[in-house]
Amino acid sequence: MNTIVLTVILLLIVFAVAFYFVHHYYSRRLRREIARAQKSEQLKSVFLANVSRALRTPLNAILGYSNLILEDNDVNLHPAQMKEMASQINKNTTQLLDFIAQLLELSNFEGNMPTFTKVEVNLAELMASYRREALNITKSEVGVCLRSDLSPHCKAAIDTNSMHQLMMHLLTNAANHTTQGDIIINYSNERGGLKVTIAYQGMGQAELIGADIYSFLQKEDVMTLTKDKSELGLSICKAIIDALDGELDIDTTENGRKTIASFWFPCKMRDQHKESRL
Repeated sequence: MNTIVLTVILLLIVFAVAFYFVHHYYSRRLRREIARAQKSEQLKSVFLANVSRALRTPLNAILGYSNLILEDNDVNLHPAQMKEMASQINKNTTQLLDFIAQLLELSNFEGNMPTFTKVEVNLAELMASYRREALNITKSEVGVCLRSDLSPHCKAAIDTNSMHQLMMHLLTNAANHTTQGDIIINYSNERGGLKVTIAYQGMGQAELIGADIYSFLQKEDVMTLTKDKSELGLSICKAIIDALDGELDIDTTENGRKTIASFWFPCKMRDQHKESRL
C-alpha cells in the first residue's frame, strides 16, 4: 500500500514539474508573440506614412514634368529642355519602380518572418547564375570570380528565393563599393551547412549589419529613394539569416580597403567531394 501511495505521489510530482515547465515555456512564447504583435502595430503608422510620402514624391514630379510638356503654351520648348524633362520623368519612374520592388520585399518581413520552401539544386549552377547577374551590375573594369572546393555535382537543399535575395543584396553592395579588382565568391560546406563569402576591394558598410528589419522600418527616412539601398538590403539579409538560424558577418581589413561579407546557415548537402583523378 505504501508503495502505491509513494508511486502516486512521485507521479504527481513528475506531472507538476512537467506542467510547470510546459506552462513556463508557452507563457514565454505567448509574451514574445504579444510583444511582436505590438511592435508590428507600432510600426504600421510610421511605415504607412513613409510609404505615402515616398509614393507622392516621384508621382508629383512625373505629373509636373508631363503637364509642362502637354500645356499649349510650352510648344516652343527647346529640344534640350524637352530632353531634360523626359530625363526627369524617366528618373522618377525608375525610382518609383525601385520603391515598389522595395515594398514587395519588405512585405515579407513587416509583422511576420518569412517561410521557406527548400528544394534540391545544383549548387555550382546556382552560383554561376548569381555570377552572371553580378557581372551586369559591376563596373566594366571589375570582374566576378567563383571559387569552391566542392564538387560541381554538389546538391544542396535551399530556398532559392531567399538565397537569391541574400546573394544579390550582398553582391549589389559589393558592386557599389568596388572600383577595381575582382569580386570573389567562395562557397563551401562548414559545420553541416552552407558557407558563402564575398570578398572585394572597398568599404562594405559593416556598421550597417547590426540593424534588424524592425529598427530599419522605424527610421523616418526609411523610404528615401536613393541608388544605394545597402542598409535596406543588409537588414533584409539579417532577417533571412536570423530566420534560418544562421550567421551573417561583414569584416573590413587593410584599413577599410578590403571587405569580406559572409553568411552561413544549416543546409543538407550531398555529392560534396570532387572526384580524384588517377
